[in-house]
Amino acid sequence: MTTSAEAMDAIAEALELPHHFGHNLDALYDVLTDLSWLPPGEHLLIWSDPSTLWNEDRSAYDAIRTVLAEAVSDGTPGESFLSVLITTD
Repeated sequence: MTTSAEAMDAIAEALELPHHFGHNLDALYDVLTDLSWLPPGEHLLIWSDPSTLWNEDRSAYDAIRTVLAEAVSDGTPGESFLSVLITTD
């Protein structure tokens, strides 16, 4: 992934985000803090090799990483919750 759009597409595919997902940072936060569209339990997103985006577009990496961190720590009650693992070398 070398762009914000590619990263969002990968996240959308990995988590099978709803079709109404708007493919922007606000929409990503909204869909990740209301997981009512997922079955109950933990859902894990693993972002492997984030260095590609970090090297190509550091501001996009920072923005997406911030949204993921804020969504995980949001604390909105629900039967489903999200965990994110970002792996590095």
